[in-house]
Amino acid sequence: MPILGINYEKCIICRICIKTCTRSLFDENDKGEIIFADPLNICNLCGHCIARCPEDAILYENIGQANFFESVNNPEIIVPYDHIYKFLTAHRSIRRYKKEKVPNDILAKVFDAMQCAPTARNMRTESYAILSVDEQIMALSDAVQEEISKTPGLKEIYADRLTEAKKVFKSPIFFDAPHVIIVASRFDNEIEVSNIGIIVTYGRLAAQALGLGTCWNGLTQWAMGVNSEIKKMTGVRGKKFGVFIIGYPDMTFYRTAPRSKKPIKGL
Repeated sequence: MPILGINYEKCIICRICIKTCTRSLFDENDKGEIIFADPLNICNLCGHCIARCPEDAILYENIGQANFFESVNNPEIIVPYDHIYKFLTAHRSIRRYKKEKVPNDILAKVFDAMQCAPTARNMRTESYAILSVDEQIMALSDAVQEEISKTPGLKEIYADRLTEAKKVFKSPIFFDAPHVIIVASRFDNEIEVSNIGIIVTYGRLAAQALGLGTCWNGLTQWAMGVNSEIKKMTGVRGKKFGVFIIGYPDMTFYRTAPRSKKPIKGL
C-alpha cells in the first residue's frame, strides 16, 4: 500500500487530508489522531493528500517523489498568461529535422514531463517507448506506407503525397526525424485516447521548451491499431496508441500561423 500512514511527529491535526481525500480514507480516531485506512484498496494514488499537507506528514512509498519549489501553489507567477499564450501560439508541427540525434538526457526530460500529465481516474496505465535507430525507423515507415496502399480511402488521399515525399525523405512517414516516440495503453476504451492525447501534448510542449520540434503522427498510430505486425515492429504492447516524431528543427518561423477565431457559445 503506497500510502503508509501519518508521521505523528510532524502532524499538526489540521485535518486537510480528511477534507482532501475523495475516497474518505483519512479520519480522526478517539485519541484525536489522524489515521489512514484503506481496507478495500480503493486509493487511486492521486497524491493530493501528500501535495496539500503543509507539514509533509503523509508517509508513502513507491509512487515517486513529491517536490517543492517556489510558487508551487501559484504557477501563474512562474509563467504568466501572456508568456504562455505566446509559447502556445508559437508551437508548430515540424516536418524538417536536422540529422543529429537528441541526447538521452534531453529526451529523458521530455518523458519526465509526459509522466506529469493527468489521466482519467488517475489510471496511469500508459507505457512509453522511443525508436532511435535509423534502420528501424525506415522499416516502420515502409510498413506504414504499405498498409496505406492496401486501404482504398487512405490510398486515394496519401498516394500522391507519399510519392512526392519520397523524393525528399528516406522515411517519408516520419520526415527523416531522428526519433519516434510511442505512448501505449493496454486498455481498449475511448478515455485512453484522451489520456494519451494529453500525455503527447505535454511531451510536445516540453520538447518545444527544450529547443526541439515535434509532429503528431496519426498514420503510424492508425497502422499500429489495424496491423499487429506493425505494432510488433515498435516493440510495444497495447490497445490504444499515440505517436509523435521529435528532433532538432531544420526550419525557421518568423511569425505565428494565422488561426481564425471561432465563436464561443455562452461566452
